[in-house]
Amino acid sequence: MRVLVIGSGGREHALIWKIAQSKLVDKIFSAPGNGGITTQAECINIKAEDIFSLLEFASRERIDLTVVGPELPLSSGIVDEFTKAGLKIFGPTKQAARLESSKAFAKELMRRYEIPTADFCIFDNPREAKRYINHKGRPCVVKADGLAAGKGVVVCKTVEEAERAVDLMMEERIFGEAGNRVIVEDCLEGEEASIIVFTDSRKVIPLASSQDHKRIYDNDRGANTGGMGAYSPAPVVTPELTHRIIETIIYPTIKGLGEENIFYKGILYVGIMVTADGPKVLEFNVRFGDPETQAILPRLNSDLVELMILTIEERLEQARGREAGDLLWDKRPCVCVVCSSAGYPGKYEKNKEIFGLEEIEKMSDIIVFHAGTKRIPISDSPLPYKYVTNGGRVLGITGLGNTIKDAIEKTYRAVERVNFDGMHYRKDIGRRAVTLSVI
Repeated sequence: MRVLVIGSGGREHALIWKIAQSKLVDKIFSAPGNGGITTQAECINIKAEDIFSLLEFASRERIDLTVVGPELPLSSGIVDEFTKAGLKIFGPTKQAARLESSKAFAKELMRRYEIPTADFCIFDNPREAKRYINHKGRPCVVKADGLAAGKGVVVCKTVEEAERAVDLMMEERIFGEAGNRVIVEDCLEGEEASIIVFTDSRKVIPLASSQDHKRIYDNDRGANTGGMGAYSPAPVVTPELTHRIIETIIYPTIKGLGEENIFYKGILYVGIMVTADGPKVLEFNVRFGDPETQAILPRLNSDLVELMILTIEERLEQARGREAGDLLWDKRPCVCVVCSSAGYPGKYEKNKEIFGLEEIEKMSDIIVFHAGTKRIPISDSPLPYKYVTNGGRVLGITGLGNTIKDAIEKTYRAVERVNFDGMHYRKDIGRRAVTLSVI
């Protein structure tokens, strides 16, 4: 098979790393890819959102399977266009992708089909939003309706913080059109977890649980980011809880969409808060998480490409793993620590040389997934090229260990061997797993 993976981040590098292990695959292309991806795939200079150039390339190169990493091309209808052209592509349609591209759509769907989530109101007028916030008078969450690269959610401890969040989104337009509407919802308390499943609109196969770390600084302080690290499995997600989430959240969502003639095929990601009243939905994503994927796929021993093909062809019942926990897994925990550029998630500089990568490659049970990197040829050096920074999140350094504590220690030993000017990383990734249980 010839496979095209769309995207340029750490998630896409992890997908390519795993796809390359499939016996079904002969050749991998990446559009546009990144510096690290060049070692495993042929990178094509086409942007992820340039749907018709991607379609032309896939047709010309006789691509057997296209895998979409980021949310933007999915929300723009890339699956619809490829499907119309008779090309096999993994991901939901534009209508189904509204679960992520419109938080208002997702919340209203949950209300209609009684899927557990925080109480909420939707506003397209900032004055009315602030009036509601003042009436509530307690901690809340303000969300931009549209896509905001994982940064459009503000947890507000005071009325003043919530009003400021409304101003930033609706008046100052920091997220552009994504902030035309905002959702103000109750603040849920509990333990967060990420649940990612394959579904062909009828069957569901869950991947291993994980937990993301969204804030930029240790102890969950500072601004929201795309994700500063993750670990898998999440101890809070027991087999019993997984079953409950699938039965009370995943299947009702898929069936609810079906009632509205929207048939969901692909990856469905659910951000969960495990509250005293049970699991509740924080958000839906319509693709693999980033950086959760970097912590999950190193543990997956089943063939990822086979699962994708069966999903597309609506034959998921034929896969191993028809029930929770039946896929083949490395039982060892996995930890991913993201190294970011100084200033991220705000403004940051690029083209900082990255040192130490060749040393990490010699370490056992360590994988480096590149995100914002570029590979540059160099002369007069024993090395043929160097890597420089080219984004906010630069590297996802990932390690497996016999216990979660072992995985954390291995990963941070690797992190300490790499550096670039202004490199930032959280030092507490996985700490919650240590305190919750021994794994």
